[in-house]
Amino acid sequence: MSLISDKKNRIILDALQKDATLSVDELAERVSLSRNACWRRVKTLEESGVIKAKVALLDAEQLGLSLIALMLIRTNQHESQWLAAFKDTVLNLPEIVTAWRMSGDLDYVLQVRVESVKGYDTFYQKLITHVPMSDVSASFVLEEIKNTTELPIS
Repeated sequence: MSLISDKKNRIILDALQKDATLSVDELAERVSLSRNACWRRVKTLEESGVIKAKVALLDAEQLGLSLIALMLIRTNQHESQWLAAFKDTVLNLPEIVTAWRMSGDLDYVLQVRVESVKGYDTFYQKLITHVPMSDVSASFVLEEIKNTTELPIS
């Protein structure tokens, strides 16, 4: 039986993704396991990479990062050197919170968090000095209706 097909492991994962600060005792009670059995399961899930990290989710608004920009990128360069430079740039610009390589019309979509439209322009100028791109457009989020890190485990 795989780690994620086990019902108790799924309950553990669901509980931890909602609140990673749960103590082992609280978690064990939810799963109806002993403290040690629950702890071993969590450790196994961590060591296998199913649990990638335990983090604090911060409020971007309170940190002054209220503007979300979705950057739609097309490039006419697809050689390995350009791709390596692009990946390196993406990984080293903290304003980029998510990056996807896409199929279809777009090559990449970046989710960027900045303080304002002016902050976006500053970021954009920084980005284009690192790697050439043939077409970049951005849309700004007007209302965030849903944003979650919880995966549908049930």
